[in-house]
Amino acid sequence: MLGIVTRRELARGLNRVVAWGTSTAVLLVLLGAGVGAFGTIVGAGGGFVLTPVLLLLYPHEPPERLTAISLTAVFFNAGSGSVAYLRQRRVDVRSGLVFAAATLPGAVGGALLTTAVSRRLFDGLMGGVLALLAVWLLVGGRGRPKPREGVPLVRGALYSLVVGFVSSFLGIGGGVIHVPLLVRALGFPTHVATATSHFVLAWMAGAGAITHAVAGSFAHGHGVRRAAALSVGVVAGAQAGAAISRRLHAQHIERLLTLALLALAARLLVSV
Repeated sequence: MLGIVTRRELARGLNRVVAWGTSTAVLLVLLGAGVGAFGTIVGAGGGFVLTPVLLLLYPHEPPERLTAISLTAVFFNAGSGSVAYLRQRRVDVRSGLVFAAATLPGAVGGALLTTAVSRRLFDGLMGGVLALLAVWLLVGGRGRPKPREGVPLVRGALYSLVVGFVSSFLGIGGGVIHVPLLVRALGFPTHVATATSHFVLAWMAGAGAITHAVAGSFAHGHGVRRAAALSVGVVAGAQAGAAISRRLHAQHIERLLTLALLALAARLLVSV
């Protein structure tokens, strides 16, 4: 009788685990779809939303594991969104390739450095960076340069090197930093900036995710499964976001970006 009861209890426990795993996967797919759509609309890859959300969902997970998951999802999101933007002929491919190459060393270095900081410090840094970016978008409109006839590739490459490091370290993909730089500092039209940023993100996030995988940041199957579920969602969401973005005015895109940054920064800083 004891053996029968034990087997029944074991079966019930397994069913609960399967049910919990399925529901969690569905929720992560839906989260990924929303993040993918919004991230593609603003050209930021969604990592600036996804990483803070993961920090809130998994308060006891180490930063490197969450950034690894986020960068993996950003890679699939940016890859999917880039395909859509290339079809729309919105990507400045020449500039994008130069900037992408420049981000790679920074992306690798940022991914490796994540293991050296505590979770509390990481949350504070993330909140501070998001708040500064939001303030820059709010007050930087008056200083926006006029569109240039040529793109300053060398200066843009230097910016991209720094963006690659910071974004890979924080697991935010970098578009949330890169888009304002392309618009404010390099004179890109907003719609071209969002598309080109997405193209750069695919390369940068891929380098960061691979570095995390080699370093063992995923650690166990949970990290891989979470990354896979989120990636399924962001691929679908990116296609929807690219279609929606064509109907939005540039100012609307920037306002969405600013509001999201302020909300997430406030939430993270309060929890530190």
